[in-house]
Amino acid sequence: MSLLRRGAREASLDAYLAARGVGSRAGSSRYGEQSALKHSVVWGAQRLRADLLSLMPVDVYRTLAGVRVEAPKPAALVTPWEIAEDQPMSIGEWVWATQAALDRTGNAVGIVHSRDGHNLPARIEPVHPEHVSFRGKGSTITEYRIAGEIVAAKHLWHERQYTVAGIPWGLSPLAHAALQLSAGMGALQFAVDWFENGAAPAAHLKNSQTTLSPGQAGEIRAQFETQVRNGGTFVSGKDWSYNPIAAKASEAAFIEQQEQSDVALCRYLGVPADMLDVATGATGSLTYANISQRNLQLLVMNLGGAVKRREEAFARLAPAGYFVKLNRSAVLAMDDKTRAEVVKLRIDSRTLTPDEARDLEDQAPLSEDQYQQFDRLWPARTNQPTTQGGGQ
Repeated sequence: MSLLRRGAREASLDAYLAARGVGSRAGSSRYGEQSALKHSVVWGAQRLRADLLSLMPVDVYRTLAGVRVEAPKPAALVTPWEIAEDQPMSIGEWVWATQAALDRTGNAVGIVHSRDGHNLPARIEPVHPEHVSFRGKGSTITEYRIAGEIVAAKHLWHERQYTVAGIPWGLSPLAHAALQLSAGMGALQFAVDWFENGAAPAAHLKNSQTTLSPGQAGEIRAQFETQVRNGGTFVSGKDWSYNPIAAKASEAAFIEQQEQSDVALCRYLGVPADMLDVATGATGSLTYANISQRNLQLLVMNLGGAVKRREEAFARLAPAGYFVKLNRSAVLAMDDKTRAEVVKLRIDSRTLTPDEARDLEDQAPLSEDQYQQFDRLWPARTNQPTTQGGGQ
């Protein structure tokens, strides 16, 4: 059963929504996580966040004599799991799967199948969120269940996000967005009903000269529908008029509702609306000098907290005294001109060597022959001694 539907707090949310008739068709059901993923904004936001986190290389460091040096990565941060013999799950794929679970339910749970020499998890099988449930007392989890079976906490890996004081597990952003989400999905269903003639008539056939009894109206409607069902032409006297109902006002209201719902969902899910091609209106548009500024805004304002939480969680997979960093620079893609300017600035300020800069571009260090060629093209300038006393 879904994490969104477990526990007294989630049950109270269900009751709150049901009392207000929120759901498809007069509150007969509620849109849960599976239905939510059919909403393109929900899927797009979760996909984008998981994609970006999985792009960041995982680096492990330790401090020696006050200097930070890179250290070998633990097994769990290289190949966390193997889905079949000789079919490893890379760290990028594992990060994607667990980040999607975090953004969907607020929790990522895995089964620890083996440990390394430091007794740290070495192989962690990610578990589908629908198969996980918790029991808690106060602010402590007292029981984990995987597919209905109790599993000891020491055999599990558990990451959380969107936690609230007093609740020992993470919360789903969709739980907070349930009312807004149901409104958006309800608007979508209303549009389908409208154009399938379930919510309003599709056309108005009117006799401007004669008042019809219910029986006569039924006979004429049947005749009309029979003739036009397969694209035929309806023939009548001069006193009949046929007006399709365009429902422009309802269409506009539906579009407006969808736009409002989509923008609100982006806020709940932590992704800028324009990143998902969601219209925000002329007054809400944003402009950036270059792609680097756009990516930096996304990384700092929207993903900064998620990245930091994951770094702290991954540090639990490394020995004491080690720390883990997700390489944010992998997301800060720059155009060629901007990248060259940044590299030159760092070389000139002595914070980056030419060989390090070339390594960033997947190029080998400069050879002696290349240095000699540079010397021929740009001879080294020497400072000429200045003379004093009139050149004497």
